[in-house]
Amino acid sequence: MKRLLAAAAVLATLTHVAFAGEVTLFADSDFNGQRVTIDRDAPNLRDFGFNDRASSVVVTSGRWLLCEHANFGGRCAEFGPGEYRQLPGFNDAVSSVRQIGGGGHGRWRDRDHDRDDDRDHDRDGWRGGDRGGPDVLMFAGPRFEGQQVELSQDVRSLNDVGFNDRATSIVIREGRWEFCEHADFRGECIVLGPGRYDFLDRMNNRISSMRRLR
Repeated sequence: MKRLLAAAAVLATLTHVAFAGEVTLFADSDFNGQRVTIDRDAPNLRDFGFNDRASSVVVTSGRWLLCEHANFGGRCAEFGPGEYRQLPGFNDAVSSVRQIGGGGHGRWRDRDHDRDDDRDHDRDGWRGGDRGGPDVLMFAGPRFEGQQVELSQDVRSLNDVGFNDRATSIVIREGRWEFCEHADFRGECIVLGPGRYDFLDRMNNRISSMRRLR
């Protein structure tokens, strides 16, 4: 019996380790400023002195839900393992964090708009981390509206595809991409990984070139 109990205890420990995750929140974009690392559910980031302060995120392991209100209320977004240099739509607006289990890599899904997103994903041929179709979709309007262009390779000048200084929202299905305000990858640039970016903040209507980093 003792051996059975000991084996059960070991199994429970290994199961916990298997599902343990870790996320680090940074006060500034590009992983700068004060930071806090979390490895368990945090119903209120005030307890960590980090309420409404996160501007970038690194998910080391696990899949995490970041929400705008305490106790996982309000609008939430799902983040898989990866680096998120900016949080469009969630900058300085995260009040609670919890792990939701499973794997996933670099996926960002806005939980508050799942129904609308499912319809949009059918139209765009994109469902979460599915493969197939273009790597990047750029939209002329916010929240993935308006005219769009589908791209899967470097573009030195978006004039070549009729989309210079027009992008307002972006869907990245695969890879990490650099988007720059001038042709030939010059000027101010931002790097975005897989996810849905419903508004581009300071880069809105300013992107003139793009290239894949990895």
